[in-house]
Amino acid sequence: MKEWRESELHYLAYVRCTSCKGTGVRRRVREELVPCRCALRAMFRACFERFRLCHERGKFKQPAAFDRAPTGKTNRGTWGRKEEEFQADFELVAKRTLDPWHHRLFRWYFLLGADWRLCARRLRIDRGNLYHAVYRIEERLGFAFGTLEPYALYPPRDYFALHFRQVSLAAPGVGTPNFAPPRPREPKPVAPLRPC
Repeated sequence: MKEWRESELHYLAYVRCTSCKGTGVRRRVREELVPCRCALRAMFRACFERFRLCHERGKFKQPAAFDRAPTGKTNRGTWGRKEEEFQADFELVAKRTLDPWHHRLFRWYFLLGADWRLCARRLRIDRGNLYHAVYRIEERLGFAFGTLEPYALYPPRDYFALHFRQVSLAAPGVGTPNFAPPRPREPKPVAPLRPC
């Protein structure tokens, strides 16, 4: 489970929020912070902004990039398109997190950009219930994007950055190979010359 930082939640919080009074923390449970709903919605909106930015650039605008990462069996790295991967992760996390009714609303309202009148008519609900459902979607997905492991979608700048595993150098032989320094070469023995 992710450990929330109070400074990050304070930065995301809505100043006039009645639940957290602008701190971003609703309550503490066993010394763990519980983020406020306004901070979770802000996390979703940041990820959604990045999703829209990636979508507006269009397909194949960014060339495939090689990420050299010292991980895996061969320590070579991988080729990939980060923007397309972000979009796919965004949609797949939403599909796994939301129930079918909320996912249908998510697709229509956020991905297809339908206005509230069309969504309310298709789902047969009124405007108030529609926006309550939209806020629930933002909260659930904000929490899912922030706690996703090993690479969370929030903050988006960290998703697009290259991450290396931290290896402790304090204990040799644990996680790092312990190479001995090379020995100096000894000269080859020369055979003595025989008299003729």
